[in-house]
Amino acid sequence: MRPGLIIAIVVTVIAIALLVVLYFLGKKAEKRKAEQDAQMEQYKQTVSMLIIDKKRMRLIDSGLPQAVLDQTPKLMRRAKLPIVKAKVGPQVMSLVADEKIFEAIPVKKEVKATVSGIYITDVKGLHGKIEAPVKKTKGFKAWVERMQEKAGAKSVK
Repeated sequence: MRPGLIIAIVVTVIAIALLVVLYFLGKKAEKRKAEQDAQMEQYKQTVSMLIIDKKRMRLIDSGLPQAVLDQTPKLMRRAKLPIVKAKVGPQVMSLVADEKIFEAIPVKKEVKATVSGIYITDVKGLHGKIEAPVKKTKGFKAWVERMQEKAGAKSVK
């Protein structure tokens, strides 16, 4: 047999084995995620809170309780998470927000939030509606339009 054919067969077998392993790991992660979602759904509460500040910061710098830091995996401690500092009743707390709703959380406003432990899963405006965040478009065309707007020129369309 040719050496090129042997190398191609070996690479194909390794790729197939890797895909099979990733498939089963994905199934396992899906089950774990479903269990976590069910548990969060079970313990959720609706709480009125005043949002003081929101930032993406490392878990170590976030001000979360030491018990939370001890339970997190070492790789996650260095990752930046969406942290919300809010006044819940008389207490100022640091909470972790869901990635999907982090941009929609208004700062310095009172909201009704669905909280499960230290995790904010949903936010609704207490007085009126929450404004949807303005999505910035990326790319050269959007950059040219922003520069023209700053310069006071009319955009060419």
